[in-house]
Amino acid sequence: MSQVSFDQPSRTFLLTTPGSAYALRIDADDSPRHVHWGAPLTLDRAAALPTHDGATSSFASMGGEELGVEGGARFGVPSLLVRYADGTRGIEWAYEGHEIDGGRLHVRLRDRHYPLGCTLRYAVQPDGDVIERSLEIRHLGTLEASDEPIEILRCDAASWSVPAASGVRLSHTVGEWSGETQLRRTEAPCAETVFTSRRGVSGHYGNPWLMVDAGDAGESHGEVWSMVLAWSGSWRITARRDHTGGPFTVTGGAGHEGLTWRLNPGESHETPVFAGQFSPDGFGATSRGWHRYVAAHILPRPDEERPVVYNSWEATGWDVTLEGQSALAARAADLGVELFVVDDGWFGQRTSDRAGLGDWHPHPARFPHGLGPLVEEVRRLGMRFGLWVEPEMTNPDSDLYREHPDWVLHMPHRRRTELRHQLVLNFARTDVTEWAFKWLDRLVSTYEIDFLKWDMNRAFTEAGWPDHPDAERLWTDHTRGVYAVLDRLRRAHPGLRIEGCAGGGGRADLGMLARTDQTWISDNTDAVDRIAIQHGYSQVYPARTMSAWATDSPNPHTRRATPLPYRFHVAMAGALGIGGDLSRWTEPELAEARELVALYKEIRPVVQFGEQYRLDDAVQYRADDRIVVIAWGLDRTLRLAGLTPSAVYVDDATGAEHDAATLLTRGLPLRLPRSDRPSTVVRLTRR
Repeated sequence: MSQVSFDQPSRTFLLTTPGSAYALRIDADDSPRHVHWGAPLTLDRAAALPTHDGATSSFASMGGEELGVEGGARFGVPSLLVRYADGTRGIEWAYEGHEIDGGRLHVRLRDRHYPLGCTLRYAVQPDGDVIERSLEIRHLGTLEASDEPIEILRCDAASWSVPAASGVRLSHTVGEWSGETQLRRTEAPCAETVFTSRRGVSGHYGNPWLMVDAGDAGESHGEVWSMVLAWSGSWRITARRDHTGGPFTVTGGAGHEGLTWRLNPGESHETPVFAGQFSPDGFGATSRGWHRYVAAHILPRPDEERPVVYNSWEATGWDVTLEGQSALAARAADLGVELFVVDDGWFGQRTSDRAGLGDWHPHPARFPHGLGPLVEEVRRLGMRFGLWVEPEMTNPDSDLYREHPDWVLHMPHRRRTELRHQLVLNFARTDVTEWAFKWLDRLVSTYEIDFLKWDMNRAFTEAGWPDHPDAERLWTDHTRGVYAVLDRLRRAHPGLRIEGCAGGGGRADLGMLARTDQTWISDNTDAVDRIAIQHGYSQVYPARTMSAWATDSPNPHTRRATPLPYRFHVAMAGALGIGGDLSRWTEPELAEARELVALYKEIRPVVQFGEQYRLDDAVQYRADDRIVVIAWGLDRTLRLAGLTPSAVYVDDATGAEHDAATLLTRGLPLRLPRSDRPSTVVRLTRR
């Protein structure tokens, strides 16, 4: 059971989860210091543990702080950097007390001289080992007293400490557009390693999480410490390995280096959550812990099955018409599709990516009677209806931009850089977010839309806010503006479901998943490439949130040819969608696709709600008495995981019986088809 306890004599706090313990202490100088994060222990044992003392020489640095700051002999990575009106930097803490409420702990601090208050926030849940941490800072002065603002140079959510001997290897993802979430495991150097996005979104090039181990962990063994930032804008996570034997530290939060803003008298600022988890059982158990956490505490509708989607983009591109979409909808419905989504090209003067963004009304020539006839036809065919939107963007060639050129991010005397022929609307402005909510609300209401694909197709440039007294706030406030519109839209339309997208996986993070139902993780639909992309995504995020399409062969992006079952099987590892040009599929292909969609619906509860195990060239899902294995490769035996050794499982297709002990040791015999890129789906039920 999770709980928070406190030892008054030593001023030690202990956070207990079902499988771990976390301890911190208010030290003699009132600084909050880290004590323990790892295997369970009692409060008495935590109180007896020492804090790390790095003062071995006049050049050594203090270490193991719960929140790194400037001041005194501190030379590590600061989590909170401030500068006061008189030029003084750094913080000297005074402990003001704490509150414990069930699994929540708030530790209140303030600077000994300047009007800066701070609350360290911790939370544990009874159903897992994830510890949520965040920070609130407050300006304790008042305008009436003519107090000056405090300049904030850096404000991370938390700093985590890992035992020095365990801080040897880093796991993280790298990537690019169409090649997101490529898993990397590398030795941590004795130095500072920075992971960041400076693009205004969490980004294709890295995802805001980090795992740390001693270099000996695998999928099913070894201690792993992991940290995940719930933020959808620019971010920075810095890992520091100290060669002198101090703890391995990881600090992270919103924003990138070089941004400053001011905290005004009476104002407060709350960071996003930077959560952490300890697992003694390897990367697989770490991932399953995060999957459970996302389902239980992040997703708005975790228990809903994600529908089988058809998206028309790869079939039609910009050529979006009532007739063409209706024909595709008929074919999609015949395959068993449950949700039909019209992608880009339905609005304004949108016949290419050069015009129309911001003019959110049906294209007058293509839909002279609005979207109503298409929506009616899709529903007549038994499917729900969805639309692609990109609310944060506008084209210079649009009525919106001609009316409101000041609404985009820009700086005086600087060119307005166009990427994909578009500019970024400043969602830090309340007039912009009010406009965005109103047209989205009107659109969803008018057509009773079931689903929106919310896209965001370019990074920030010239991120200015002319005439605003504190313009760099926009890096944070834009993301909060996006959150506010999404939150308000969902409250106004409880039946609406949303998919997050940013040119593929450019904003796949816990911040967006708290407001969306699934994520489009890459524009690359090539099944071969998708295996690595989906493998990296699964390190933190569960299968039910992962949109995955079966598309055409050769693939329109890579030109690689693959068999239809292979394309479907790889996509079945998440929330299945179809994105090919169905008008070109042959009758045998359509018949085979119909059977594969039916198979997915049968295994969907296991894939979307079961526990996931990553195997060699395969992925396994377990839910209650059912097992689903999706495998690709050659004929072989595949050792399964997570089974009760005494159980017996029956193959749903053949009736063959398998002892679980044999499946765990010798493996499951696979009989894959003789083809280029063979694959199979095996369904087992416990007898």
